[in-house]
Amino acid sequence: MPSSAASTNALISTALVAASAGAFLSYTVLKIKERNNASTTSTSITKKDSTSNITTTTNERSFSDNNKVLMSHQYEEKMNRRIRAAVEEDNVVPRDSVTVRVPATSANVGPGYDCIGIAVDLWSEITISRADTFEITAEGEGATEMPKDDTNLMVVGLVAAFKAANKPVPILKYHAVSRVPYARGLGSSSAAIVGGIVAGLVLAGHRLPCWGSEALLQIAAGIEGHPDNVAPVIYGGIQIGVHDGTRWVTERAPHPSGMQAVLFIPDFYGKTSTARNVLGPTVTREEAAFNIGRAAFLVHALCTGNLDNLKVGAEDKMHQPQRGEKLYPYLFPMIKAAEEAGASCAYLSGAGPTVMALTSGASGDIFTQREMERTDSAVAKAMLQVAEEYGIKGQLLVTKPVHEGACIIKVEPPFSSDTITYPGNI
Repeated sequence: MPSSAASTNALISTALVAASAGAFLSYTVLKIKERNNASTTSTSITKKDSTSNITTTTNERSFSDNNKVLMSHQYEEKMNRRIRAAVEEDNVVPRDSVTVRVPATSANVGPGYDCIGIAVDLWSEITISRADTFEITAEGEGATEMPKDDTNLMVVGLVAAFKAANKPVPILKYHAVSRVPYARGLGSSSAAIVGGIVAGLVLAGHRLPCWGSEALLQIAAGIEGHPDNVAPVIYGGIQIGVHDGTRWVTERAPHPSGMQAVLFIPDFYGKTSTARNVLGPTVTREEAAFNIGRAAFLVHALCTGNLDNLKVGAEDKMHQPQRGEKLYPYLFPMIKAAEEAGASCAYLSGAGPTVMALTSGASGDIFTQREMERTDSAVAKAMLQVAEEYGIKGQLLVTKPVHEGACIIKVEPPFSSDTITYPGNI
C-alpha cells in the first residue's frame, strides 16, 4: 500500500507539472500570435491637407491582406489592391493651356431637392492658358453678364485646384464658349466651377484621389454647397449625391434608352438665391413623407425602365409649389400640358425658370425616325402653347441626357505621345 500511494502521488505531481507546462506553452503561443497579428494589421494614417481642407485616409496593409476574400460589393478595396504596389506621384507635368468641355445639368428632378441631377447634352467649353496679363473673355450665353474678375466661378474653381496642389496660381487668360443658358436653372455655375477645377489640375500638373475619397467632388460640392449639379457635371448621367457625415458621395442611376429631354427656357434670369428665399425654413411631416416616397418611386422607375411611373415619381411638395406660386405661375400649367401631350414627367429644372420634360420613344438619330413614334414634338408644342398663354417668351430645346461628364478636349503640351495616343490626340 505505501508503495502504491507513493506511485499515485508521483503520477499526480507529474500531471500537475505537465499541465503547468502546457498552460505556459499555450500562453506563449498566444502572445506570439498577437504580436504577429499586430504587425500585419492595417494601420490608418489620417492626413488633412491644410491647403484644400480635404481629409484623406491612407491604408498601409501587409501583403497577407491580399489573401483575404473580398465580397462583390467591396469594389473600392479591390481597386486599392490593384494600385497598392504602385505609388502614383501627385505631381505630373504642368501644362501651358487646356480646354475643358462641361455639360449642362438639370437638378432636383422633382422631389430630389439638392441631391438628384441629370447631365444634359448641351456643352460649354472653357480654355485657360498661361499668359502675361489676367483676362477673361466669353462668347455665347451670358457672355456679357458673367463677371470678368476673380469672382467668376471659373477662376474660383481653378484657384481651389491650385490650392489642392499646394502651388501658387500663375497669371492666366480665360475664355469661355458658353452654350449652357446663363442663370436659367441648367447648372451654368456648376459647369464653370468644375471646368475651372479640371483645368486648374491639368495646368498645375496635379492629380487627385478618386476611389474612397472622390476629392474632385469634395472641392466642387464644397464651393457649390450641394452635389446635385456638380456630380453630373463631373461624372455625367443621372447622379444621386448625399453627404455621409464625412464626405460627399454620389452614385449613378440608370436612364432608360430612348429618353429625351424637352426644355422650355424663358428669356428671363432666375437667381438661385431668390428661388431659395421663397421656401419656408421647415416642412411638415406630411410633406417630408410625400417627397421621400416620390424620390424612391422616381429612382425605382429609372432603375427598372418603367417610364410610366416617372409622372408620379417626379411629384414634389417641398419646393415646386412655393416657387410656382410666387415666381413661376406658368410652371404647373406647363407640367400638366407636357404630361397630357405624352411626356413621362415634367418638373422645374433646378431653381428655374426652365421647365424640363422627359419623353420616350427615340431610336437612333431622331431625324431618321418617324415623328409619330416619339412624343417630343407634341410635348414641345404643348409647352410653347402654355408659354404663349402666360406671355412668357423663351426658346424650346430638344436634347437628351448624356452618360459623360466633364472632359479635356485639348491640352498643350499634349498627353499623347509617340507610343500612347488618347482620343482626339489630346
